[in-house]
Amino acid sequence: KPRSFVPNRLDVGAFIDSGEALEGVSPVADLQRLAEGLFKQADLAALPPVQWRAQGRLEPQRVGKPHRWLDIEASGMFPWECQRCLHAVDLPIEVSRSIRFVDDEAAADLDADSDDDVLAVSRSFDLIELIEDELIMAQPLVPRHDRCPTDVEKHMRSFDPDEPDSAESSDAPGGKPHPFAALAALKK
Repeated sequence: KPRSFVPNRLDVGAFIDSGEALEGVSPVADLQRLAEGLFKQADLAALPPVQWRAQGRLEPQRVGKPHRWLDIEASGMFPWECQRCLHAVDLPIEVSRSIRFVDDEAAADLDADSDDDVLAVSRSFDLIELIEDELIMAQPLVPRHDRCPTDVEKHMRSFDPDEPDSAESSDAPGGKPHPFAALAALKK
């Protein structure tokens, strides 16, 4: 009888040993930790779902049992807050990661110095949570448009330190305006 695997309560050891694959979609609204970092006004229900796939594989070793690996892939389009114009910017994220699974936490700790990502086998492993973790780690550090939809330069010019309002704060050496002169103008 073929075994049925459930992504959020996965017997990861049995799944990897079977060599089977799981794939599916997850609504962005269900990935709450990821959703917290997205553009605040985004309609999460309207976003396309995250597509993901997981495949177990065994890698034979010269001595001992084969190593268990879980290969995961995930992709989605997410709205972030542009750091230049503060409007939504849709950016894709694609994740492709291989994680080695060992028999217990002690073995995982021994492999802590390894370059491989190592986790302990579990009978109720949450694959969706792992996929969410990987998407969070792959998010852009500074999301921004290539060309912002608003005129950011125009807004920046309104805080120009060479403007007459900020000239009174130009007490920096060499007659140059003080770097914080624009802030003083805003304070008025």
